[in-house]
Amino acid sequence: MGAWEPCSDRSLERGDPLAGTGGFGARWLLVEIDGAWGTHAFFQSRLDPAIGRELVGRAESAGIRPVAIRPFGRRADERRAQRRWRWALADARPGRESVRWGVVDDPAELLDVSLDGTAGTASDRPVVLVCTHARHDQCCAVRGRPVAQTLSRAFPDDTWESSHLGGDRFAATMIVLPHGLYYGRVPTAEAGAIVERYRQGEIVEQYYRGRSSLSNIVQSAQSFARADSGDARIEAFPPVLEERTAEGGWRVDLAHDGEVVTVLLHERMSAPLLSTCAATRPTSVREFALTSMSRRPV
Repeated sequence: MGAWEPCSDRSLERGDPLAGTGGFGARWLLVEIDGAWGTHAFFQSRLDPAIGRELVGRAESAGIRPVAIRPFGRRADERRAQRRWRWALADARPGRESVRWGVVDDPAELLDVSLDGTAGTASDRPVVLVCTHARHDQCCAVRGRPVAQTLSRAFPDDTWESSHLGGDRFAATMIVLPHGLYYGRVPTAEAGAIVERYRQGEIVEQYYRGRSSLSNIVQSAQSFARADSGDARIEAFPPVLEERTAEGGWRVDLAHDGEVVTVLLHERMSAPLLSTCAATRPTSVREFALTSMSRRPV
């Protein structure tokens, strides 16, 4: 056998496509948990695991994705217990984008936070999460921590280390809420520009994986449409149709400047690969390729 390589190095060498790989998350629950995290941050951390399990179950039952967060470098107060527990609810659904923050003194009170979108105080600031979850995958720490450090200096009020976001082989990975914009293979030198472009209402396609509130099929279709048009606006190309074709592929219709862009995609399976550093058995992953693209007036 050849020498072991980090999963993100292998992915880069293979040229695994980024587009259409963002994991689904229409709504997000962020919970600040200082200190070290185990493989599962809500069950192996400063948070009481019984509270963590109930909190995760409650969020997932409501269709909300839970993520642990901490300020960069807060392996925290290792000499004293965490005293306050910040949390946020982010809605990433198009037209409903919002972030609401709150804080509790006792982590048990997290179980009483309403998940209907009314709790907490509304904020108009972005939330930038960079995965640094070493116990889940070492690539996330090795590649994610320099990105988190750089962003925490440039945007100290908006940047957080996060637990697992998915797509370990694309480290460094990050997501910008509330729009739910996933990025992968983020270079430290380009991280700040990605956030600045977000503030200007634009996507940086080179590192973009997709929008969390949309299916992987629509994410891929939008990527092909942006590459064809050069339109990098976040709100460009909203989907109006997603359906299977008779040939077994996919049709996605996207609205764009008074026209409908029809993107036809076909699925393919990659060669077997090790998608994480811990993986020992190669498996194939689903990818989407462009069949054709056309425009017509509305």
